[in-house]
Amino acid sequence: MKRIISIVTAIALVLTAAIACAEGYTIGIGQFAQHGSLDNCYQGFLAGLAEAGIVEGENLTVSYQNAQADMGIAQQIAAQFAADKVDMMVGIATPMAQACFNASEGKIPTIFTAVTDPVAAGFVSESGEAAGEITGTSDALPIEAQLKTIRAMLPEATKIGILYTTSEVNSVSAIEEYKQLAPAYGFEIVESGINTSADIPLALDALLGKVDCLSNLTDNTVVSALALVLDKANAAKKPVFGSEIEQVKLGCVAAEGLDYVALGKQTGLMAAKVLKGEAKASEIPYEIITEPGLYVNSEALSKFGIVLSDELAARATEAE
Repeated sequence: MKRIISIVTAIALVLTAAIACAEGYTIGIGQFAQHGSLDNCYQGFLAGLAEAGIVEGENLTVSYQNAQADMGIAQQIAAQFAADKVDMMVGIATPMAQACFNASEGKIPTIFTAVTDPVAAGFVSESGEAAGEITGTSDALPIEAQLKTIRAMLPEATKIGILYTTSEVNSVSAIEEYKQLAPAYGFEIVESGINTSADIPLALDALLGKVDCLSNLTDNTVVSALALVLDKANAAKKPVFGSEIEQVKLGCVAAEGLDYVALGKQTGLMAAKVLKGEAKASEIPYEIITEPGLYVNSEALSKFGIVLSDELAARATEAE
């Protein structure tokens, strides 16, 4: 009788393990806004997981939600992920990652991506120590490279305008770095802060009259309204520099930016280690892609009469 019970127990254990394996992992992915760079991050993230053997539809269930650049919705999404007791929460862009981390209450590992300044966001300390079970990747802007490129393309320019959302800590951090570095390249930064996308038209009209060009951040609210920004800037004959390839595809003249598919993939590989139990999120230092690429839009450059130097032309990639 004992042997029969042992066999039954063993079979039950095997079946339980098989069911668990078949069910795989469940993760909640929240994206703060709908625009190309964040979409690329999402696709890259899934590709990174797949490379590590975690494939949606096979051993991975994904709950994907988009907050449409609304912090209230982002908090609701994160709260639902926590209530569903997902195995992991993923926040794409700083506000969404903050919502996920807060909702996790230290019980669910959180992975972030497209976060400009993880320290300012409260995810890590100045020394790099994780604030909890959280890790991910930063899309810290190559601001000095951007300033060098703007100077090379617009040798007579003196004022760069930047529109940003005051509630996005990623943008506030980037603005401060721009201000620190700009004087070395003969620029003054003229900033204009907004609260919501509804503020953009008036703020932009006022800003364009004061500057020689605009330089975009990875500000989610502003980038979500990039078509409007480009329409007004083109009408005012002021070139707009982007911060990544998708913005250049849409009409910005150029950008010293990152490959967001690669950033997402890098994040997915990190997340796979946590899901597989190879490391806790807090044990994996956040990572940065350190080498930007120069992306250009030849049609937009021609519109403003901008000619690339031999040095820029040699390393430029056409955004198609």
